[in-house]
Amino acid sequence: MTAPAFPQPSPPASFVAVKRFWLVLLAAGLGVRPAAAQAQASFGLGAGTVRYGGGTSFSSATFSPAAGFASPNLVADVSGSFASLPGAAWSSQGRGDVWIASAPLLHGWRLGMEGVVAGTSRTDGAWTAAAQGIGELLWSRPRWGMGLGAGPAGGWIANDTPVAALRVRARAWWRTSGPDFQLSIEPTHFPGAWFTDASVGAVLERGPAIASIWTTVRLSGVYGSSGAGSAFVQWFVTPTIAFELGGGSYLRDPYQGLPRAGFVTVGVRLHTAARTRSVDPSPAKWSPLVPQPRGDSLVVRFRFDSVRAVSIAGDWNQWQPVPLRSLGASLWEGTLALKRGLYHFNVLVDGTDWVVPNGVATVPDGLGGMVGVLLVP
Repeated sequence: MTAPAFPQPSPPASFVAVKRFWLVLLAAGLGVRPAAAQAQASFGLGAGTVRYGGGTSFSSATFSPAAGFASPNLVADVSGSFASLPGAAWSSQGRGDVWIASAPLLHGWRLGMEGVVAGTSRTDGAWTAAAQGIGELLWSRPRWGMGLGAGPAGGWIANDTPVAALRVRARAWWRTSGPDFQLSIEPTHFPGAWFTDASVGAVLERGPAIASIWTTVRLSGVYGSSGAGSAFVQWFVTPTIAFELGGGSYLRDPYQGLPRAGFVTVGVRLHTAARTRSVDPSPAKWSPLVPQPRGDSLVVRFRFDSVRAVSIAGDWNQWQPVPLRSLGASLWEGTLALKRGLYHFNVLVDGTDWVVPNGVATVPDGLGGMVGVLLVP
């Protein structure tokens, strides 16, 4: 019996100019709601090279726009790249990802759904496309969580027969005093046989730099086993301008027929909004904010030097900023009416900058920033 092969596009490979890795995990994966509704867009310019079994392709100019929106129960991202190729050809890629989740149902349990569409094309006529959907049962705590789900996946290649598959996903995520980690195991029933992708990734934020490392192993007795690993670094020279450097390899895409390849990319990215600031996540500073009681209310106080306005937003009010009052001497005070429990919050300074106050325990917000932890004992 001849083992079935992954389909290949014709021509054999579409150039993958920039294999962008998301620097943070989606809010779906982390189980953490973003700090209010946020919109972000960016534009990257760079160069890159991809080496695969059929040869090497180099792009001297790669343009990569991206945009995203996040609210407490919805995260949506769209990204793409347009790359010059030898012989005056151009390659383009696109990806859209939407994640939606229910409010907490019971003791941290939630339902989530995710849909992903992607595609590539070349000016010489080759194109591919893929789509995936998954429904998940999620359970999370401020610093860790897990999810289990399943859904269909499919792929299309120009002048070839479409393929369909069943994808199962189990994953876990946790935050340490250093990196954030995610582990996922994805068995997939592709035409004729199963294969399983096992991945582990880590994201570390230190000062102006964000680094991510990912490794994946594909296991299959029919399709063969292989592995890949990649690293990506962003260095923010200003709150809205970052240099990017990435390299490594990625596995063959069975849905679009893209071959296994190695890559190196370098570029600069302009962001429409400043990067959210976060605190030093050393264990000594990891303590929740505990409001002080005053009659029937709870009082929080923060110190911010040389600011004009301060507001607080949290998951208790759908992340709507509420202004704090100035007490002078750089002190700002607000009153809350909360029941006993664990909450997440963030502070908005001068209407533009989301900040977690120093000394407060934090968890990732799913967008590259942090939210603080507030405890009402």
